[in-house]
Amino acid sequence: MPALQALSGWLGFGDQQLGWYHGPPSLCIGTGVFYILIRDTGGFLAMRMSQLFFRTYREAPSEAESDAYKLVVRAGLARQIASGIFTFMPLGWRVMRRIEEIIRQEMEAIGGQEVHMPVLQPAELWQESGRYDAIGSELFRLKDRNKRDFVLAMTHEEAVTEMARGIVNSYRQLPFMVFQIQTKERDEPRPRGGLMRLREFTMKDAYSFHDTNEDLDRYYPLVVQAYLNIFKRCGLNVVAADADPGMMGGNDSHEFIQVSEAGEDQVVTCPGCGYAANLEAAVGKLMALPQEEPKPMEAVATPDIKSITDLAEFFKMGPERFLKTMVFSGQNGLVAAAIRGDLEVNLAKLARVSGQGDLQLADEDTLIKAGLVQGFVSPVGLKNITIIADTSVTESFNFVAGGNKVDTHIKNVVAGRDFRVHHTGDIAEVAEGQSCAACGQPLRIDCGIELGHTFKLGLKYSSTMGATFQDKDGASRPIVMGCYGIGLDRLLQSVVDGNHDASGIIWPAEVAPYQVALVSLNPDDQVSAAAEKLYNDLKEAGFDALYDDRAESAGVKLKDADLIGLPVRIVVSPKTLKEGQVEIKPRNGEFYRVALAEAIQSVSGLLKN
Repeated sequence: MPALQALSGWLGFGDQQLGWYHGPPSLCIGTGVFYILIRDTGGFLAMRMSQLFFRTYREAPSEAESDAYKLVVRAGLARQIASGIFTFMPLGWRVMRRIEEIIRQEMEAIGGQEVHMPVLQPAELWQESGRYDAIGSELFRLKDRNKRDFVLAMTHEEAVTEMARGIVNSYRQLPFMVFQIQTKERDEPRPRGGLMRLREFTMKDAYSFHDTNEDLDRYYPLVVQAYLNIFKRCGLNVVAADADPGMMGGNDSHEFIQVSEAGEDQVVTCPGCGYAANLEAAVGKLMALPQEEPKPMEAVATPDIKSITDLAEFFKMGPERFLKTMVFSGQNGLVAAAIRGDLEVNLAKLARVSGQGDLQLADEDTLIKAGLVQGFVSPVGLKNITIIADTSVTESFNFVAGGNKVDTHIKNVVAGRDFRVHHTGDIAEVAEGQSCAACGQPLRIDCGIELGHTFKLGLKYSSTMGATFQDKDGASRPIVMGCYGIGLDRLLQSVVDGNHDASGIIWPAEVAPYQVALVSLNPDDQVSAAAEKLYNDLKEAGFDALYDDRAESAGVKLKDADLIGLPVRIVVSPKTLKEGQVEIKPRNGEFYRVALAEAIQSVSGLLKN
């Protein structure tokens, strides 16, 4: 094969062998027509730091807020080229590939088949689903040279539904699940937190297709367990929390949250029964009010008294006896939320009950135009405004509410009698220490990072976009769908967040860019020869090793080893070699010495544990 050997030399592969593909190679490059076989007995990849394209930093950029993001930058994993847009460097990309492989294994274990869908999609698909207009400026919109409208997808529900409707026509083709690991684009208004909130990001999204809701209910727990497996293998303990479906739509939904002070989300948990929910979906048990007979309304002068605290003092009542009314601007007009004075409105719940998204608290000008007085708003007498009442308001009588005029409140207000309620539901935000609705124990609220989200979409997309199948009786029915996502960029940073100390990262073995850091200190000829042999022995034994053969001081090498944080570090130095030994240190443990000949066995034992 002289031509192939010549091509190998021309491509710069040196003494590596280039040939026609005829079996599983150590490293496949290209489309599978050619392969390159690195001549390492074990077939595992190793790297010399003198050849590695990387740079570490002693200081993090000033804009880096979280410890995890600081370490991502300092360890040379990724670098920002614009707000919310990052380049992954070789070390960081190896971690991403490890995470991808874990995800692929777990998705395929529950029957997933990998596909690849385009980021650039025709606007018509999004118009079919209704999301083209429902989603605001976060969606990248563009035109091609023929003035045809396109979007850069932030999710792939439309594309996967189009794929299913073009292929599925019978119940015999159901169920199935497809997944992809793909780039997403989102015109994030405030990218922040390093890899946490990006404009361009990588997601694993999976979609399952079923003939019945019961079949989706059967499959859904398998995905939840697969997600828990993924995060555990990445070295994280997460909470599977009830969640609000949001713009994705559908019914049941779960978020997978890593409890962390660096997180922007909030998760509500019960230490008594294990209940967990995102704050947007959490429910708690309310303090019951004494039952009273309805009394006649009565106007009361309340000069310059607006706040619940001042009103409670004035009326000598607890805040739970007041009816607080907050007005929001929505897509279809104003929405008034009526809720007990001791509670706060949860915007996500309000949006769900009202059926209006993108709710914003109405400003004073909007209130004036609606004939309302700030500080004295009441649902009594409101016209042309949708009134949403929290269940706390409809279950009791005789509240004190605003009078819709300056310095006036009304006593003994009763929902349904004194004002019309258009919709009733739970719109209250759970508070720290509130009783659990299931067991009565006090709830706790922690900050957390959302790493994954699962949804039972049901018929939301299939019915709107015409993805149907013929059932056993020959009737045409929409396909029942599930949707499951994981953000890989934020998962990588979350692994760092959950696995680090003051010196640097502590990579879990399954996601570490390399398994072993081999460091030669103050190398003379003997040390260099011993380190080279150990490097080759590690490769032959099947370990990914990163060999620090740089002409740097011992301090620089050891600090970089701790910063990069590979699971096991081996140090070869004149001092250790004089005694025929090397120093071995787990990244999160104490160092010890072993005979040079026993180093591989010792490393193997550490990595297995």
